[in-house]
Amino acid sequence: MESCLVITNEGAGTADEASLKCAVDLLSEHTSVEVVATSNPGELDSVLHRAGGRRIVVAGGDGSLHAVVAALHRRRDLASAVLGLIPLGTGNDFARAMDVPLDPEEAAALLVTGDVRPVDMLVDERGGVVVNNVHVGAGAQASRRGDRWKQRLGQVGYKKVNLGRLGYPIGALLAAVKPPQVRLRVEVDGRVVCDVDEPVLMVAVGNGTSVGGGTELTPEADAEDGLVDVMISRSVGPLAKLGYVAQMARSRHHERDDVEYLRAREVTVSGEDFWCAADGEISGPERRRSWRVEPAAYSMVLP
Repeated sequence: MESCLVITNEGAGTADEASLKCAVDLLSEHTSVEVVATSNPGELDSVLHRAGGRRIVVAGGDGSLHAVVAALHRRRDLASAVLGLIPLGTGNDFARAMDVPLDPEEAAALLVTGDVRPVDMLVDERGGVVVNNVHVGAGAQASRRGDRWKQRLGQVGYKKVNLGRLGYPIGALLAAVKPPQVRLRVEVDGRVVCDVDEPVLMVAVGNGTSVGGGTELTPEADAEDGLVDVMISRSVGPLAKLGYVAQMARSRHHERDDVEYLRAREVTVSGEDFWCAADGEISGPERRRSWRVEPAAYSMVLP
């Protein structure tokens, strides 16, 4: 097994030091391991600069994985990198999508026995990357509100139980009280599939399946198939919204008549002002954004 550089995020409030130690101890039985904590992009870039040919293991959540992938992409080192993941975040949605065990010690064992496989990612028109999922509309509103609650509750917990995990459900509940609807033009591989004359509840573009710790927006997404899943919800009436939320709880919302579910290589969203949540990072208000799939952008140790 190749030697490992384990990167942790000092700013991640849910990091479980005891769990990380157990995971690192297991890895150390099989190879040499260096653990480095970073707290800002400059430190992360410096650490990656001296990674050499070592396997890069992200000990953190979706945000930490995004930061490492984005930094490697900027450095033009991503294609040659092999990444591993020890989930220590509040949501760990990409780990769920890729069947990486959520138990840190089991995830470390996978790094020893797993296969190295190519993984897709999204690249936006500004050169930014999306590892897991990007969405606009009601979902982004839930993320905006949920992020505030995640920050408030993220320091409250005991051992593996952390209240920061409640951030997205609380945000979704608050957004559901008065869910926004927006008028958007959605183009999928150059074809207009939704226009501004028809309001939508939300649009999701998924490389991974879920957000917010298991809420599946694009349940059939596969980060190894060279495509992204696009979910457009037109559930804007009061009863339609309730039905949409109820079926989302069972990951069946994409089967509704007022939901369109597609696969694509490139997606563009434009129209009236909207907020955008990409891998948990909120931006906006926006008027136009686009994303394209970069197949097999990097390699990852997976089951």
